Amino acid sequence: MEAESEPYVRLATLRTLHRVVADLNAARSLAGTLQAVVEGAVHGLGFDAAAVSLVRPDGDLVVAAVWELEESAMGGPSVLLGQVGSRESWDRLLGVSDHWGTLRFLPYDRGWAVASDIPRWIGDGPMPVYANDWHPADGLLAPMYSAGGDLLGVLSVDRPRSGKRPGAWTREALEMFSLQASIAIGNARLRAEMQRALARLEKEQQALRASEESFRQAFEYAPSGMAITELHGAGRGQLTRVNDALCRLLGRPRAVLRQQSFADLVHPEDRALLERTSAESGRAELRLSRRDGGYQWVCLRNSIVADAAEGPSFLLTHVEDIEDRKRHELQLAHRASHDALTGLPNSAELKARLGRRLCNEPQTVGAVAPAGLGEGVQPQPYGAQAYGAQSYGYSADSYSAHAAFDGLEGVDPLAAPVHHYGTAEGYALPPAAPGGYGEHVHAVVPADHGAGGDAWSGPFRSGGAAAVVDKGLAVIFCDLDGFKSINDRFGHNAGDAVLVEVARRLSQAVRDGDTVARLGGDEFVVLADGIGREEAKDLAHRLRNAIIPPMRIDGRAMRVGVSLGIGWAGCGMSIEEVLHTADERMYDEKRARGGSVRGARGERSHRRAG
Repeated sequence: MEAESEPYVRLATLRTLHRVVADLNAARSLAGTLQAVVEGAVHGLGFDAAAVSLVRPDGDLVVAAVWELEESAMGGPSVLLGQVGSRESWDRLLGVSDHWGTLRFLPYDRGWAVASDIPRWIGDGPMPVYANDWHPADGLLAPMYSAGGDLLGVLSVDRPRSGKRPGAWTREALEMFSLQASIAIGNARLRAEMQRALARLEKEQQALRASEESFRQAFEYAPSGMAITELHGAGRGQLTRVNDALCRLLGRPRAVLRQQSFADLVHPEDRALLERTSAESGRAELRLSRRDGGYQWVCLRNSIVADAAEGPSFLLTHVEDIEDRKRHELQLAHRASHDALTGLPNSAELKARLGRRLCNEPQTVGAVAPAGLGEGVQPQPYGAQAYGAQSYGYSADSYSAHAAFDGLEGVDPLAAPVHHYGTAEGYALPPAAPGGYGEHVHAVVPADHGAGGDAWSGPFRSGGAAAVVDKGLAVIFCDLDGFKSINDRFGHNAGDAVLVEVARRLSQAVRDGDTVARLGGDEFVVLADGIGREEAKDLAHRLRNAIIPPMRIDGRAMRVGVSLGIGWAGCGMSIEEVLHTADERMYDEKRARGGSVRGARGERSHRRAG
């Protein structure tokens, strides 16, 4: 009977194993657990040396822990620490070894099966005398597996202190110990992974907190307006967060803005543009209402802030103040289209307005009325709706660009074409179509019920029934009489003051929506749409009466006369033809009053050339 089979030896071994297993579970790290395994195999199971080869993530096994009771002269198994053996070699070694339950015993005479890449240390113990003596080249291995059956590592023990190959009791104790060791190693690995995961999570949370703080500071202290808008749910579109810059820009407190949306603040004319603006990377220039009732020009830029798992979370909108730029753009557009001295529309703007009213389809006597026009229906007024405050307005609260440039980014108002047949959306020539040009209403010269007639006129037929057009677009050409003598006698400053006063009087005499333009020199033109022939004569009479009263310039009373000619614009006529017709009528009147037509014509040509 082996000495180790004695009851008191077994009891002492159980006590040692109990203490060793307790040490395994008390280890705080994977390295500590591995060290407790090799020390427990040496001190608790009666071996002189032990080593643990741990499976790496790539599948190979590395010597992760060694322990020897007394270091030998050859340096002991500690020289193996950190060496790596391939998984294939280890599987082959375990396969050729003798199976002692879950243990594997490799006798010294089978050392040929050990692959050269497996770390191995052979002790310097005595050579065996009997068959069951331990040979220095013998090896006893205890594979350790996880709960799922995966190999965790291999515990190798060497040189039993009894000098004999282990008996049944020692083998069973080693099996029990290796099972507890595999549990402890698995738990240690799990704890290590959890600790790494917690460390990563903490690092990510710190980075997130830092990012949120950076975003908060960038949002709150940005010099321009910033807003966060809900993308989903009942609060979709509502401003959930705004910064101080936006509150200052709109003059509204934060609590009020958080109860509104951009749709509540946008100018009614810009609502459609806001709705068309894309939520993702969208950009729009529009007006938002201020607390004082005015409107502020801003540029909105949208960015979607998305969650990787849940998708788009909210909309971040950057609100830039562009009031000064818009004012400057409108001033440039105004300068390009208005006379610098009088502030009236200039020649180019006059022709542009005429061009927007006319198309190139002639309307002759007996022409079929455009679709939608019936008897008694007049052409579209040339008034405030087409050319009024909404198109050319300029006030302290709102700066609206010219209708022709509205919504057209990159269009230079200074380079806009003059001769065109435009629409409310731009300058493109619409395609010819029988009976009309989409929303365009033809301008037709009104019928002349008196003798002689004007350029051309006649009935406007609709569905075979005569529909006489009584109203049209009048072009009243105004040429000042006696202006050259004022320039020659009192100087150009006085002459300029007279032109400014004449412009003021003409503007006060016309109807709302009529256009007063300075063609050049002392020539002015009035466009009056939706007016009959008698009304045009009355308007010309009012213009004359407004101009001829004396005006006081630099303490002197000065007076100028005026010659007027009424022409009519109709679709199919060119702009130059319309103006030439009115110009000729003006000279007809000047001739009828006995004026010097030739001298007046020469004076006019000189002024225009200058």
